[in-house]
Amino acid sequence: MTLKLEGKVALITGSGRGIGRSIALKLASEGARIVVNDLDAAPAQEVVDEIRKAGGHAVACVGSVSAPDFAERFVGTAVSEFKGLDIIVNNAGYTWDNVVQKMTDEQWYAMIDVHLTAPFRILRAAQPVIRALSKQEKEAGQTVMRKVVNISSVAGLFGNAGQTNYSTAKAGITGMTMTLAKEWGRMNVTVNCVAYGFIKTRLTVSAESDSTANIDGRDIKVGVNPDLMAAMERMIPLGRGGSPDEAAGAVYLLCIPESDYISGQTLMCSGGLTGI
Repeated sequence: MTLKLEGKVALITGSGRGIGRSIALKLASEGARIVVNDLDAAPAQEVVDEIRKAGGHAVACVGSVSAPDFAERFVGTAVSEFKGLDIIVNNAGYTWDNVVQKMTDEQWYAMIDVHLTAPFRILRAAQPVIRALSKQEKEAGQTVMRKVVNISSVAGLFGNAGQTNYSTAKAGITGMTMTLAKEWGRMNVTVNCVAYGFIKTRLTVSAESDSTANIDGRDIKVGVNPDLMAAMERMIPLGRGGSPDEAAGAVYLLCIPESDYISGQTLMCSGGLTGI
């Protein structure tokens, strides 16, 4: 049986853990060659090893997506290691919440940098590569479809108290998605977005666990108030939060050939939740 993504080269930010890891494993299971990214080398290499053990192909590109030199290095890894570039998933991110009157400039710019500026830089760096490949294929009489999937959130569509920074960045990525769908269609690239609801990862554990994550040298408290978590799950028509594998499924749908004529769209992956 032919794998749906056989030979495709996929770049996935934040793919050493959580949703990104599930996306990497899912696309790899359908034949894609993966450039895995994480802040830390160990989780990135674990995913690379898992893909290789299953018979797939993967390499790691470690580092913060917010670093000014990251985008060129990330795209360069795909070209140097796999000689191509077919799928880009802008997944990396986290939250750093506060009400607006207490939110610092550092909190504001951290969210804009990781959720909006980083995808912009990656897509900017990828454009010359995709343009050259598209030109070669056109001259050869070939049509090759490429895919960009950006990650947003229901917070970006409806807002969420305490998340002015995050909601603004996630709203912005939907605008970027629609714009690039118009710019890149001539190169046979579809550009879509997945807006997640409540997905259970290390960043959405109960706040009672007092967990933190070290991100770009900052110890960021992670987790959701358990009462709020219970209330959120009651609001979801399916009655529960989603798993990382279920979240990955939404991205997968926008990467396979069956979605070749879908572009400029935002797909909600929220268990039926249509507002917060």
